[in-house]
Amino acid sequence: MPFYSDLFIYLFLLSGVIISYTTRKLTLAGAITGGLVGLLIYKGAGYSGLLMMSFFFIAGSWATGWHSQDKQTIPTVENDNSPRTAGQVVANGGVAAILGGVTWCMPQYITLMQLMIAGSLASATADTLSSELGTVYGRNFYNVLTFRKDQRGLDGVVSLEGTLTGVLGAGFIAVIYALFFGWGWPVCWVIIAGTIGNLADSVLGAALERKHLIGNNLVNFLNTLVGAAVCGLLIYLV
Repeated sequence: MPFYSDLFIYLFLLSGVIISYTTRKLTLAGAITGGLVGLLIYKGAGYSGLLMMSFFFIAGSWATGWHSQDKQTIPTVENDNSPRTAGQVVANGGVAAILGGVTWCMPQYITLMQLMIAGSLASATADTLSSELGTVYGRNFYNVLTFRKDQRGLDGVVSLEGTLTGVLGAGFIAVIYALFFGWGWPVCWVIIAGTIGNLADSVLGAALERKHLIGNNLVNFLNTLVGAAVCGLLIYLV
């Protein structure tokens, strides 16, 4: 598209950078990185990509702040309310941005890449909502590897309530995808991808992150990669 036809998008992304920095949601580097991630996602998935990314950011920010005082009373829960860094932005949106860049350069793969972008963001959304809200509303918590009861807030610990909340979060991304690309089996694939990606996050948390073998940013990046890969696999298998 000509530059002027995308001017509104550039202004939207710029305003997002400014607002996220001035409200201390992101560091300056994080806000700039977020703007670049948003640009690549837009180039790959258009308005649908921007809307999915915006939903993830808004829902994730809300969930993180929801009952924050209650979360502070849980010793095993990290209560870091500092602005998110560039590394955290890449961890959650980097896969979608890479896929957007691929689509921008190779538009012949646009249908596949747009579905994979949705799967990636569905996974990021499911992970954030299940973790933040599951901690608040969960009743029984289990280690995802041993299925034995475990401490709320530890890496790799899940609850039924949190898991279902994650599925719902992936469902919202799937609905956004459907509004732009139509209803059909791919909508179900996005939900499945988000749910499997969220599960992968828990498995990685229990098996590796808890042992300090990898960090949270890498876990988040890998779970979004799994979400994208599941959609890519399903589009060929089904």
